[in-house]
Amino acid sequence: MADVSSALIALLILSPMGLGIDVLQLQNTDFDYWVSEQDMMLVKFFAPWCKKCQKLAPEYENAATRLKGTVTLAEVDCSANSGMCGRFGVNGYPTLKIFRNGKEAAIYNGPHTAEGIVQYMQKQVGPSSVSLHSKADLDAFIDNFDASIVGFFPGHGSTQLAEFLKAAATLRESYRFAHTTKAELGVMHDLHTETVLLFRPPRLHSTFETSIEKYDGPINISGLRKFIKDNIFGICPHVTQDNRDKLKGRDLLTAFYDLDYVRDPKGSKYWRNRVLKVASQFQSRSLSFAVADRREFWKELEQEFGLGLSDSGGPPVVTIRTREGHKYTMREEFTRDGKALERFLEDYFAGYLKRFIKSQPAPERNNGPIKVVVAETFEEIVNDPDKDVLIEFYAPSCRHCKNLEPKYVGLGQKLLGNPRIIIAKMDATANDVPNGYDVQGFPTIYFARVGKKDLPLKYEGPREVKDILKFLEREATHRLGQRSTKDEL
Repeated sequence: MADVSSALIALLILSPMGLGIDVLQLQNTDFDYWVSEQDMMLVKFFAPWCKKCQKLAPEYENAATRLKGTVTLAEVDCSANSGMCGRFGVNGYPTLKIFRNGKEAAIYNGPHTAEGIVQYMQKQVGPSSVSLHSKADLDAFIDNFDASIVGFFPGHGSTQLAEFLKAAATLRESYRFAHTTKAELGVMHDLHTETVLLFRPPRLHSTFETSIEKYDGPINISGLRKFIKDNIFGICPHVTQDNRDKLKGRDLLTAFYDLDYVRDPKGSKYWRNRVLKVASQFQSRSLSFAVADRREFWKELEQEFGLGLSDSGGPPVVTIRTREGHKYTMREEFTRDGKALERFLEDYFAGYLKRFIKSQPAPERNNGPIKVVVAETFEEIVNDPDKDVLIEFYAPSCRHCKNLEPKYVGLGQKLLGNPRIIIAKMDATANDVPNGYDVQGFPTIYFARVGKKDLPLKYEGPREVKDILKFLEREATHRLGQRSTKDEL
């Protein structure tokens, strides 16, 4: 019996599936074998030191357990399997990729929560487009939390159906597709030719916009992609942590309130209709609208907009975030007639609103070798048109930042006598990071050069004084004038 137990333990240790864990641990030596064994697999490429990877880990493990038997989730530690990660073009962490029948199929662009991963991957199982045979099939398909794209065709031999299925296979990672060849289903929607309809989720139906959009263009991948992207959200979508990335790149007004279509559908629709009424008046302006559950975004409201959660059940709080990263908050209480929101929008479009900036107070004394920058002084210091500026974005608790500090101070001391270059730093956890500076980890260092302030250059070399100096000598607008060792002594 003891021998059997020992053998079982040894087998578990040698297996890529760790004891009690449902995530496959893949290595350079067994990656191809395990991926080819699965019809579909989601693989996470990560590094142990990566903060985002650490945050994702429990969500990923939870999702793996819930998807067990349906979709296999695996991971590759890139610090120990760099060759494998290089082979698949991994240059940032975490990177998630979907594999089908042993081959890379797509980048995973879905949510990083357990629920979001589960929902996203469940959509990838089975056909890319569901075949509908009856009214009951159609009704069940469009009665979904997400929008539905349905193609209506005269028969399976249709060339347009073939193109639709190609588009569905390409776009299935992001959208839900179905098709039918039953003429009676098309007649129900007054369709007499091959057509594609987009059905918005039932919970978002309103009198302010149509709940069904008809596609009139040629049925191909590019045409359908544009049609879906332009119409899927409507005037005022419901934003969640899982779909928010699809709304990036827009100037977006969001009304946050206790939104719950399951427990309180009436209250959820009531406030959204108030927003819709006003949004329909400003539809021609370059601003998108959305509603969201404030409890889901409380941390962002507090940290990014300075808005704490008010009493449960109160009126919405409203924010605007532009594609440039500018932020505005509506200070007047949201009124049931929508007039307060109208006034807020009129002031926004007239340019009367003051931007909300998360910023520490500027230091009273700032004459050391390292200039301390806060959000409110960023424009003055970093975007000084006459000076090159090297700026470190750091977090006070970051161990790597603490290790860099004495070297960074030493760099500042060497260049203290040069009036044309500034060595600076900013706490990125307590200040808004301007648009154009991609700060995903700490420390992150950028060089803002004279004449190119809108194109800051990221420093990705070794964090030693001599290496940073070589970088500055190469990139600086003017010749560096360093203090000599004798001067320092």
